Amino acid sequence: MTAEPAAAEAGRDFIRDIVQADLDSHKYTRIVTRFPPEPNGYLHIGHAKSIALNFGIAEEFAGRCHLRFDDTNPTKEEQEYIDSIQADVKWLGYDWGTDLFYASDYFERLYGWAEDLIRAGHAYVDDQSQHDIRASRGTLTEPGKNSPFRERSVDENLDLFRRMKAGEFPNGARVLRAKIDMSSGNINLRDPVLYRILHATHPRTGDKWSIYPSYDYAHGQSDAIEGITHSICTLEFEDHRPLYDWLLDKLPVPSHPHQYEFARLNLTYTLLSKRVLTELVRGGHVAGWDDPRMPTIAGLKRRGVPPAAIREFVKRIGVAKANSVVDVGMLEFSIREVLNKSALRRMAVLRPLKVVIENYPEGQVEEIEAVNHPDDPAAGTRKIKFGRELYIERDDFMENPPKKFFRLSPGTEVRLRYAYFITCREVVKNATGEVVELRCTYDPATKGGNAPDGRKVKATMHWLSAPHSVPAEIRLYNQLFVKPTPDAANFSADLNPQSLEILSDARVEPAIAEANSPDVMQFERQGYFVRDPDSTPDKPVFNRTIGLRDTFAKEVGGKG
Repeated sequence: MTAEPAAAEAGRDFIRDIVQADLDSHKYTRIVTRFPPEPNGYLHIGHAKSIALNFGIAEEFAGRCHLRFDDTNPTKEEQEYIDSIQADVKWLGYDWGTDLFYASDYFERLYGWAEDLIRAGHAYVDDQSQHDIRASRGTLTEPGKNSPFRERSVDENLDLFRRMKAGEFPNGARVLRAKIDMSSGNINLRDPVLYRILHATHPRTGDKWSIYPSYDYAHGQSDAIEGITHSICTLEFEDHRPLYDWLLDKLPVPSHPHQYEFARLNLTYTLLSKRVLTELVRGGHVAGWDDPRMPTIAGLKRRGVPPAAIREFVKRIGVAKANSVVDVGMLEFSIREVLNKSALRRMAVLRPLKVVIENYPEGQVEEIEAVNHPDDPAAGTRKIKFGRELYIERDDFMENPPKKFFRLSPGTEVRLRYAYFITCREVVKNATGEVVELRCTYDPATKGGNAPDGRKVKATMHWLSAPHSVPAEIRLYNQLFVKPTPDAANFSADLNPQSLEILSDARVEPAIAEANSPDVMQFERQGYFVRDPDSTPDKPVFNRTIGLRDTFAKEVGGKG
């Protein structure tokens, strides 16, 4: 599926109002934003909100948006993640042009500025262990305690820091900390760590460095180097903003960006914690980062969710200052709305039940005309084979139906979509009592689906010719969690055991099997489906993108 052009965001929000005011006051002549992922995992639907916001603002205000990888932790970062992030951003419909950057591009400048902090008395090398540093940091109600190494001389600090850089000490032996205020009400200002020793191979710089900057140290300075005007972050970084500004104020940076925070995306039945997503993959709970049950962009793409639906969803939820939880039904509504307009209609029988039309001539085959899209005449029509032996959906038959069951049952007449009226005359069962075949008759005068005498039927059912349909595997995906608010600390307890159902004996139209198209189709009366990369010429595989209506919430009602 190729990237679609991103539509401009509609409406206003507080960040766009700030940007407009800054332009009106001539504070900036050109807006520069950035999307700064850490390449330690795949992007998820929450990142899509940030991507759309940063790239959308740049597009709307004739600015530019940088894609910058904050690659400061080589122990968790991989080229696979870098590649996947670039592919996902492009798939969503956004383009950074030539503005692709890495924090590792700035390692030399960041190191030099760290020495500047030491010379000015604003940073020191601490020999305490990570445990001791954490223990001495204090709490929200108690101040922290100064490190016994806090008053080292500038010369000693410079010497130790340079030896850290030279690789002289083992991991965890020393860190460089900012010297701010151990009694600050903001714990982030209690002498935060700026550099730690990591003897690890970096995806881009190899083994050149033995020390790496912290995210808090690298982030703001990278913004300044790139001339970012509006550094847009999620709310969890609000308490980090004083440190962001402190570092910019203390260093000879070329610009002074401003950080703004907005509410991150939280979805019902979904966890977006990178730790949880990583554990889902490593624990084998899902088949990989692109498993269609995952809320990753790669998973949504494999499931058949169009990028336009994700952009529309992000537009609908808006940009707010307060955190809230968005009903996943809003995302599903956006998906259905886009697919209803674009998806061609096809017929597939997911759980086949054989039907033999006894009064249809043996060996005869006719072609029935079917429309490709009911609301788009330009989509044209296709021919479907019809004959004596058919498959219908097993759920469309009941031997002893309740009063409100209007589909096929003994003695009832129904319409076969585009074809004829049929009536069930006999039920054939196997030795265990399972229904394996229906014997029916058809009315030749009802071709096209209407009776000349005007009689009505209460059900229209999809079907396929038994000898002309193609076997296929269908994967039915449901929500990964059974609770609207799953517990991130014990997520495995909330996993949905019915999140994936595989139907290995489904049947599809030849037009579906032969198309080999990445486009989503609507299987009539079933939902929207897309071909999976696991498909082979002998056995096509299709993923259910989404049903025609929400049944999952009803099925798990009361369990949350």
